[in-house]
Amino acid sequence: ASDVYKRQQQESFSSLIMLLLLSLMLVYIVMAAQFESFKMPFIIMLAIPFAFTGVILALLITNTTLSIVAALGAVMLVGIVTKNGIVLMDEITLQIGQGTEPVTALIDSAQSRLRPVMMAALTTILGMIPLLTDAMFGSLAASIMGGLLFGTVITLVFIPVLYALFFHIKHVD
Repeated sequence: ASDVYKRQQQESFSSLIMLLLLSLMLVYIVMAAQFESFKMPFIIMLAIPFAFTGVILALLITNTTLSIVAALGAVMLVGIVTKNGIVLMDEITLQIGQGTEPVTALIDSAQSRLRPVMMAALTTILGMIPLLTDAMFGSLAASIMGGLLFGTVITLVFIPVLYALFFHIKHVD
């Protein structure tokens, strides 16, 4: 019976990995169409691995094993972290399109989007606290909370820096 359980768990993890890859691909395609660029979605999606780092750290801190439910939380993070990146990238693009100096647009966008992005992340994180004590969904809550916390901070700092690097923006005094 133990071998059957292990095989089913391996099949479930394989399915989740395929689901994760498919979701990454679809999200990238949608963003590429929205931004009419291949660079911008790539910059946004570079924050996702950091969110996964947050998942692992949260599972370690809560002494929770990586389960199917926790992995499902990680898949959900693809959309949540990407949404935060889109909000920031859209503001950067809007400001540059209005003629704002690129460095100023990067700084102003990060400052103006800080509050809405943090509020959305914190409400989700705080809403997960009651689930932490649940035996079945505790790992889901931990993975979402850790990934979202880590991914949000990285998004607000990392995306403007990557934007400047990818588009060769230099600060000129």
